[in-house]
Amino acid sequence: MDDKLKIKISIAERVYPLTVNLSQEEGLRSASKKIDVMIKQFEENYAVRDKQDVLAMCALQFASQVEQKQIDNAINGDETIERINKLNALIDQYLDN
Repeated sequence: MDDKLKIKISIAERVYPLTVNLSQEEGLRSASKKIDVMIKQFEENYAVRDKQDVLAMCALQFASQVEQKQIDNAINGDETIERINKLNALIDQYLDN
C-alpha cells in the first residue's frame, strides 16, 4: 500500500499543499529548493520585474536540461548499439574461423 503524505512546498514565496507518495517527498522538496535558487539567480543577474517571467525562465531551464539529457542518452544509445554490432561481427568472424 502506498503511504500518502500531506506536505507543503514553497516556490517563489508561495505555499502549495500537496498529497504525495512518501517516496516522492524528498524529490519534491529538493526540486522546490533548486527552483528557488534558480529564481534568486535570475533575479540577481537579470532585470526581471515579474515573478511570472522568472518562473517561465526557470521552467525553460529545467525543460532544456531534461531535453538535453534525452538527446545525450539517444546519442549514447546509438553509439552503444554500434559497438555491440561491431563486437557481434568480430565474434562471428572468430567463430567462422
